Amino acid sequence: MNKTCIALALAGMVGAAEAAVVVKPHAYEIAGETYEGLLVYDDSVTTPRPGLLMVPNWLGVTERSAEKAARAAGDKYVVFMADLYGKAVRPSNPDEAKAAATSVRGDRPLMRKRTQAAVDAFKSQQEVALADGKMAAIGFCFGGGAVLELARSGSDLDAFVSFHGNLDTPNPDDAKQIKAPVLVLHGADDPAVPKEQVDAFIAEMKATDADWQMNIYGNAVHSFTDPYANVPGRNEFNPEVAERAFQAMNSLLDEVFVSQ
Repeated sequence: MNKTCIALALAGMVGAAEAAVVVKPHAYEIAGETYEGLLVYDDSVTTPRPGLLMVPNWLGVTERSAEKAARAAGDKYVVFMADLYGKAVRPSNPDEAKAAATSVRGDRPLMRKRTQAAVDAFKSQQEVALADGKMAAIGFCFGGGAVLELARSGSDLDAFVSFHGNLDTPNPDDAKQIKAPVLVLHGADDPAVPKEQVDAFIAEMKATDADWQMNIYGNAVHSFTDPYANVPGRNEFNPEVAERAFQAMNSLLDEVFVSQ
């Protein structure tokens, strides 16, 4: 991926007033294989900030996902976009994305391992200062499901936020290992996450002592935060709902980070 191209795309999105957004590739290894995520942050801020691990949608590390990372980061957070496929795997179309995502989703221990490895790489990087002990995880679509699996693994982050993510899991009892608040942001009309999956997730959470909440947004389908989603009735951007969802994320993060 070309760093200059990403920077240009972000400059076009955020405008001159926020041209300080920086996107830096950051490579790390898992079991001897190279993975490459992206550090995204406003470099006009010099004080340490909380970290947000971000798992993108099934297309993985892309310029468009970097734009979303920049929106999430603002000037409050440093975002590290996880690579769950490996540097050599960069889907270029939905068919390739489906194959890559299915391979990872079909092996939940592998999904958890790769997501936690990204957390570890984020914590150990030296590019930008992070606030001590303040880190959460967010994810979109495929990434939302990965973040929930990270929570179920007992990861010691401060919060977990899923945007229009898959809610299913092969081991519901693992939810008893959740250690931090969970926020699910879901479109009421999302065909990719049907009511049965929502009901099962609620039952899963109610069987635990987890601090969890779910916001269900009317008139919203899958990918409601994605400005490029344009498949009516299935994958479609909803700017009003997207804004509400990001506000909900920020509200939770303000709560967990300020309380420390």
